[in-house]
Amino acid sequence: MLIQLNTDNHIDGRDPVLRQVATDLEQSLTRFAAEITRVEVHFQDANAHKAGDSDKRCLLEARLRGHDPLAVSHSAATLTVAYQGARDKLVKLLARHDEKHRAEGRRVAADSGELLR
Repeated sequence: MLIQLNTDNHIDGRDPVLRQVATDLEQSLTRFAAEITRVEVHFQDANAHKAGDSDKRCLLEARLRGHDPLAVSHSAATLTVAYQGARDKLVKLLARHDEKHRAEGRRVAADSGELLR
């Protein structure tokens, strides 16, 4: 699983928070690693140099083998909270996606089993 970090012009790519993102994502997405080819992480500071309650945004886009990409975002006052919120949303979305496709697989197997009888 490749993890690609992107920032806008207002976020320092050398920020220590960003260094921890790849490690944390690998750990958080371990159970989905076989299906994920790449995760793109986009950090954005919506208000640039102005302060604000939810001006930091993290967008996570997971690219899955044989499926359309899944994307989530979260805005917060800090990069850390924005990332954590987006990460939690992505884990939940991937779990739902995985369960949906497993259920479809069981349904297809059951349907094909009926045809073979």
